[in-house]
Amino acid sequence: MSLVVYNTLTKKKETFTPLEEGKVKLYLCGPTVYGPLHIGNFRGPIFFNFARNWMEHIGYDVNFVYNYTDVDDKIINKANEEGVDSLEISERYIKYFQEDFGRLGLRPHTHNPKVTDYIPQIIEYVQGIIDNGMAYVVDGEVFYETTKLDSYGELSGVNLDELNSGERVEVDERKKDPKDFVLWKPAKPGEPSWDSPWGKGRPGWHIECSAMIKSILGKSIDIHGGGIDLIFPHHENEIAQGVGCNSCKYVNYWMHNNFINMSGEKMSKSLGNIITARAFMDEYHPEVLKYIMLSTHYRSMLDVTDEKIDQAFSGAIRVYRALQVAKHVATFTTNESAKVNKKLAEDLKRLDAKILKACNDDFNTSEMMSAIYEAVKTFNALNLEKKAKDVNSAPTAIAFGKWIAKYGKMSALFAMDPEQFLNEIKEVQIRRKGIALDKVEELLAKRADARAAKDWDAADAARDELNALGIDFQESGDEVTWSVRV
Repeated sequence: MSLVVYNTLTKKKETFTPLEEGKVKLYLCGPTVYGPLHIGNFRGPIFFNFARNWMEHIGYDVNFVYNYTDVDDKIINKANEEGVDSLEISERYIKYFQEDFGRLGLRPHTHNPKVTDYIPQIIEYVQGIIDNGMAYVVDGEVFYETTKLDSYGELSGVNLDELNSGERVEVDERKKDPKDFVLWKPAKPGEPSWDSPWGKGRPGWHIECSAMIKSILGKSIDIHGGGIDLIFPHHENEIAQGVGCNSCKYVNYWMHNNFINMSGEKMSKSLGNIITARAFMDEYHPEVLKYIMLSTHYRSMLDVTDEKIDQAFSGAIRVYRALQVAKHVATFTTNESAKVNKKLAEDLKRLDAKILKACNDDFNTSEMMSAIYEAVKTFNALNLEKKAKDVNSAPTAIAFGKWIAKYGKMSALFAMDPEQFLNEIKEVQIRRKGIALDKVEELLAKRADARAAKDWDAADAARDELNALGIDFQESGDEVTWSVRV
């Protein structure tokens, strides 16, 4: 089955055909680095990390570019507030982002260009648009002339007639048309600037991505990604610039991930419900953030609720517990004639086909996660931890672990040591639910003593108190393992 992607430009799913056979040029709009990124900003990096890995899994060589916008009004304003150079702000938050990115275990991109490293290429790009008669200069400022492009507005479907000078578009009497946008802006006191044919200044926001794409990937690319908030005006204007400079198609497939809401409400400063990725990872766990993101299709609205978080905890714990069992069973005695359990082998093969179909259909990660649950269910039903004498147990456990690792690697999930993950999640749940650890240990010891003394009433009373605290436990001889109920 061929890869199919939903193209925002055509508003339909299309069979993916790369510009160059076997290779994919992928560009994802990166952050403007003036502060910590919230969880919504990480939906793109998490999803497109999977998309890149999936395309490589099915045989493509992917050149993945993810930029840093390190010159922008917001960065300049932040620098002025702190009385420091804007470069200090951008470098601080690039490092901050990279630390968050590293905690999530996402793969490094092929390229991470910074706008300030591409100023000469940006100036050359702007000049190319001017030379092609698609831009004009007024008082050292360069504007793109949108009326020169008949297809302007095609990506977003925005009603251009409504974008008059009194609505949504900044009023500037120097523009030939209210829809015209800035390619190069003249220098202002206290702002970073560079020499150009039009005087000292700095690039407009939209031109930066176009110039970096051409410099690194070429005039045309296969896939351009970003959040749906970037469709207009940013990506619409990128298309105009690409055509204006290079006189060819800019991007073949546009892919956009949807928004994230918090408990049914859009994240906003006024509502006070913005949560940074770092705060979320500290409060819950990096695995939980990735799990939530990939359990919902990237084009669907994702509503992060307490219920959704609990579901992610439950699902991740289920997988890791199975991996914990598999790790133990893999140490059982076996021999060369041992085989993987037939039922598991058949199920994994069937689930491979299910995942292939789902992920080749516009990267349906929610179906992939469902298939992983099925595999866990099949493995758990084998009860291999009770079959130490069966020589087939170890190879079966190893096969299961490798299968989970295959899709975990694509998703940046399930790579932790199971014991470490389960202990970390236990600590998170203890904190979330306000459970006193010393009380749990006291009750477990009390129950153990009561059982040893055959005081079953006291043992049952300790059990009931543990249950009331939300503690699940398993007893095997003198050994007790416990966890916090999700």
